[in-house]
Amino acid sequence: MPEDWQAGGFGLYIHWPFCQSKCPYCDFNSHVAARIDQTRWTRAYISEIDRIGAQTKGRTLRSVFFGGGTPSLMDPTTVDDILTKVRATWPMSNDIEVTLEANPTSVDAGHFAGFKDAGVNRISMGIQALNDNDLKALGRLHTVAEARSAFEIARGLFDRVSFDLIYARQNQDVAAWRSELNTALSMAVDHLSLYQLTIETGTAFGDRYAAGRLNGLPDEDRAADLWDVTQDVCQTHGFSAYEVSNHAKQGQESRHNLIYWRYGDYVGIGPGAHGRLTLDGQRWATEAPKPPGEWLAQVESTGAGELPREALSADDQLTEFLLMGLRLTEGVDLRRLGAAENPDLAANIARLEDDGWLEQDDLRLRVSPKGRPLLNAVLRTLLSD
Repeated sequence: MPEDWQAGGFGLYIHWPFCQSKCPYCDFNSHVAARIDQTRWTRAYISEIDRIGAQTKGRTLRSVFFGGGTPSLMDPTTVDDILTKVRATWPMSNDIEVTLEANPTSVDAGHFAGFKDAGVNRISMGIQALNDNDLKALGRLHTVAEARSAFEIARGLFDRVSFDLIYARQNQDVAAWRSELNTALSMAVDHLSLYQLTIETGTAFGDRYAAGRLNGLPDEDRAADLWDVTQDVCQTHGFSAYEVSNHAKQGQESRHNLIYWRYGDYVGIGPGAHGRLTLDGQRWATEAPKPPGEWLAQVESTGAGELPREALSADDQLTEFLLMGLRLTEGVDLRRLGAAENPDLAANIARLEDDGWLEQDDLRLRVSPKGRPLLNAVLRTLLSD
């Protein structure tokens, strides 16, 4: 009988923790370093692939994702060596997706051909804005012209190219966002990730906000209007919202991220990387040390770049399954959910369905169009005791 994770698939995430600079809104595990010994880092990644490959032998890998940080700063030979090891470790699906995140600068674009030769077949570009003033405010190092140039190089080499934009930016009005989004969709190949700007504690923006120095952020009503425009414009261009912040043409969804949202298993390798692994019937949460130097030294000294694993209880898994799966427009499989065996959950579902926030058919439970802009509130109610 198939294990539950197989409904979501099996993927590999590689975290490259280095950037040219730290963006003021970013709370990812990213660091600026003057010098990086890529040979040493390559050895550490390969060692970790060996270690976890032995625990997951025979699984078919559906996706590899190089995230960060800025993976496009990696040497193409580093990516090539890692993917060579991956191919020797796991069987791969015939349509495997190998994504690498990239900054849209000439330096990064100069690596694109080498990444393609190494086996990367999808690029995800962090363009973030199509307005030079806003790019500067977001702390980005590229201009709109540089982004367009790098994007054209990528689409000339790769069949699948995605890019990210941030909206609900300072002093951004609805008409300006509609115009910018139409421009973005005229460029787009098959996939767009569109994120509302969030102010995170511990970031430069978070500090400025706390000090009352981050002006022009949208209020709740304008943020809702920006959301509505995003959905309408993308749908008009044939880029359906298959997830809260992700839009794609039919069949061009991010296969790697679908593994997360469909609650499959995935290996996380690199500083701060998280994973979920089902081994001998037990699902485990894995996490690596965040500081790059600490992770590297631990791999080299102990042969395992990982903190102690956490066994996930049935309740933990239910919570994660719903938090991830209800982000998708398709929702979650009711057979995997098992709500009938959980009276509190069944009652919460019924109440939210009566109020029009959830909807279901014989096979799936999903958040309604009315509920999607308020997903976090819906999830809080759904998971309450």
